[in-house]
Amino acid sequence: MPTLILVRHGRSTANTAGLLAGWTPGVALDERGTEQAAALPARLAALPLSEVVVSPLQRCQETMRPLLDARPDLPVHTDERIGECHYGDWSGRKLAELKDEPLMEVVQAHPSAAAFPGGESMRAMQHRAAEAVRDWNARVEREHGADAVYLMCSHGDIIKALVADALGLHLDLFQRVAVEPCSVTAIRYTRLRPYLVRLGDTGDLSSLAPRETPPEGDAPVGGGAGAP
Repeated sequence: MPTLILVRHGRSTANTAGLLAGWTPGVALDERGTEQAAALPARLAALPLSEVVVSPLQRCQETMRPLLDARPDLPVHTDERIGECHYGDWSGRKLAELKDEPLMEVVQAHPSAAAFPGGESMRAMQHRAAEAVRDWNARVEREHGADAVYLMCSHGDIIKALVADALGLHLDLFQRVAVEPCSVTAIRYTRLRPYLVRLGDTGDLSSLAPRETPPEGDAPVGGGAGAP
């Protein structure tokens, strides 16, 4: 079965503003996110990509633009199933304010029980994304062969949920996974099991350096803004 390259969108204006973007329209890449996207074609140059599947949200579409400009013959598709979690009434709110919501403790410690007011549950989010991957795996293998490589550009919580699915982890453990903006995660699927072969690879190790403000213990909902 194919190898899936998962790319999280580049850093966005919502990331740097500390907002939970969700499906809020008009959330674009910031200056650094644009630079991250511009570096993607070179980072992925060795990969014989057969298809690209993109979340419909602007920040993902913008992240893929340099790659698609560099490979104009590469088939590209938009799939809503790999769009961000529907955070409902939480969308567009500051993460600093959401920290005190009782639901946030559930999101952190027991996400399989979390459902966002006016939005969807985290279980539903994982299910639709995993179904999308299974559908695309079958299609890519059918059209390009079992050794094909294809790419999906999606969002932090979606990619973390897909990693948990691939590793056979309960969704309640997915907050232990971290993926930075414009990072590359790779999952190789086989008939019997998937293999996680890259996780959150940004091409440099600067995000591992100590920070002036240590990161909080809670997992950043939506994925966070990455290294400063």
